[in-house]
Amino acid sequence: MRMLVGAVLATALLGSASIAYAADATAKIKSLDMTKSMVTLDNGSSYMAPKSMKLSDFKVGEKVTVSYTKIGDKMDATSIKPAT
Repeated sequence: MRMLVGAVLATALLGSASIAYAADATAKIKSLDMTKSMVTLDNGSSYMAPKSMKLSDFKVGEKVTVSYTKIGDKMDATSIKPAT
């Protein structure tokens, strides 16, 4: 019985865990919010940048590639570079 309860609990915990994945997006910057460390691209996606990232190095309209991780609905930028 204990084994069954443990297995059910483990399945429930694993089933509800969020899966994170990494990806890249290339588009033009639509807006920069320095106070929230948020970058929004012209494709409609918004990314939270770490406080250590200097968003002031970028300009609205600049084409960039954002590398990010996504957990649930949250997208965190790991790097932002000018697109080539």
